[in-house]
Amino acid sequence: MSEFITTGALEAGVLSALQGSLVYLIGIGGAGMSGMAKVLMKGGCIVHGSDMQPSQSLLHLEELGAKITLRQDGSWLSPQARLVVISAAVQEDNPDLKKAKGFGLQVIKYAQMLGSLMGDKVGIAVSGTHGKTTTTAMVATLLKEAGEDPSFVIGGEVPGLGGSSGLGSSKYFVAEACEYDRSFLHMRPQVGIITNIEEDHLDYYKDLEGVIGAFRNFAQGVSRNGLLVVAHGDVNIMKAIPQDVPCNVETFSIGSASSSWRATPPVRGGGLNSFKVYYKEDHYGDFALGVPGSHNVKNALAAIAVGHWAGLPKEIMQKALKEFRGANRRFQMLDTVRGVTVIDDYGHHPTEVCATLQAAREHFQGRKLWCIFQPHQHTRTRFFLSRFARAFREADEVVFTDIYPARDSKEDMESVSSVDLLKEAQREEVRALYVSGLDNVASEVYPRLREGDVVMTMGAGDVWKVGVELVSLLRGGIRLRRTGVGGSTAWQRNGHYDGQGLKRQN
Repeated sequence: MSEFITTGALEAGVLSALQGSLVYLIGIGGAGMSGMAKVLMKGGCIVHGSDMQPSQSLLHLEELGAKITLRQDGSWLSPQARLVVISAAVQEDNPDLKKAKGFGLQVIKYAQMLGSLMGDKVGIAVSGTHGKTTTTAMVATLLKEAGEDPSFVIGGEVPGLGGSSGLGSSKYFVAEACEYDRSFLHMRPQVGIITNIEEDHLDYYKDLEGVIGAFRNFAQGVSRNGLLVVAHGDVNIMKAIPQDVPCNVETFSIGSASSSWRATPPVRGGGLNSFKVYYKEDHYGDFALGVPGSHNVKNALAAIAVGHWAGLPKEIMQKALKEFRGANRRFQMLDTVRGVTVIDDYGHHPTEVCATLQAAREHFQGRKLWCIFQPHQHTRTRFFLSRFARAFREADEVVFTDIYPARDSKEDMESVSSVDLLKEAQREEVRALYVSGLDNVASEVYPRLREGDVVMTMGAGDVWKVGVELVSLLRGGIRLRRTGVGGSTAWQRNGHYDGQGLKRQN
């Protein structure tokens, strides 16, 4: 049996203790886990791992030297592994995990490992119910463009950074900090960001008060001489921030003069959101942002606050944000083919859906907007059913497909379906349809598309495949007709599906 990594090594920085050692990752294909795998390999570790589904992330990790199996049956796990890291989704009955425990191997969670990697660096942890990935990417981008070469682990691929993770030479380590399973409490950062707090992960937390309590603990974990950056006016954040928080606190907002960092309402033009930034009472500078949506202006303010704390030149931050193009699956433009624009987005909470569709409305004014939505988790869909229904009002046409299960029990899966969401949306006068089977969606939507349409696939599962297939169909298909915003094809909207495709009205 391999020697255990000591508590001191885990707390002070673990890479040096693991150089040349075998680390096994269960659930290696997840966004955070795959990023961590890259950091470990660049740090000199031998990485093996397992997952349940093939993906581009796994192929890339294999190209970098990782050995990966899709059989989570314990057969690939070596008793020589120095450390086993598991994702938050791994259950106690997982065969790989049971085998690791049978071998007496040291097992830690992803979040604990992430905290260890951050341990001997100046840690910057980005938390919040929404906007974590984009804000983390912005912070890492500002540091990189200023020549700081940060280490980072982000829950999504960021083309401008060369991927979802990197092991840099500077003192900074930037990480996306997830609240699920209270994972972010394993971090003790010098800088913490809370973008917002809402109900979510209610399969884990009992209620909103439990969520707020976890963020309170996160805030208390920020270094005494550090900085906590939070959204101004967020009622739940105000409840979460204790009076005795040990560090300096700065707030950000659009329009509120009482916040530390304030942006004027953004003006859209030339493909950019332009806005003025004020720090306290002084005009700090004029900024432009290359990704749409007021919510991203707020994300940028949080990143600017961190950059200011780190002493980054304002001019470099202005240039970096103007050129910032976001992370994959965050308002990601897949292509525009024959007048149809296809976008993919990770939004899977009602607030995210609403904000993203509003951003699309602002960005593509006067164009018909489609939303193809794959709900993520039966528990989340059940908890937020009515809020989800209202969130789709900004779209002209909505297509629901089957719920993507994640951590759902059999009882959860039987408690709600996409048909329930369809009916609720129709009560809100949303023009909505349901297509059974993800593989059937693109072929059903494609014949209805017209020049000028915008199609947005949305969800945290594998709905992105529909966008890729639509682009392929558009590239090789017949000429599309021109149409106005309302469209010319009427669909039957009673929620019925006969297994042969969606029926058209005569």
